[in-house]
Amino acid sequence: MTLTATRRGNDEYDDPILSKVVKAGRRTYFFDVRTTRGDDCFLTITESRKMVDDSGTVSYDRHKIFLYKEDFDKFSQELGETIGFIRNRLSSGSGGCSEKGE
Repeated sequence: MTLTATRRGNDEYDDPILSKVVKAGRRTYFFDVRTTRGDDCFLTITESRKMVDDSGTVSYDRHKIFLYKEDFDKFSQELGETIGFIRNRLSSGSGGCSEKGE
């Protein structure tokens, strides 16, 4: 996984004021800080996957999450707990994540 500092894109929004790129195999994740019309910051998290069809035509499948400042604390807390759960499950030697958690 590689962390890169900046991305330029032609999104339908203003240019991001901060952009981070994480390349992870066939997937690329973009973390872009943007501003609303009211000058508040928000985060867009984009997952982009390169797709090649049978004829060799390349396209990109994109999924985007918009995260607004009033949700930052709740989101980061739940994300941290969820990642911690997965790490604990994988390090416990059980071999996987098939059992349901709390």
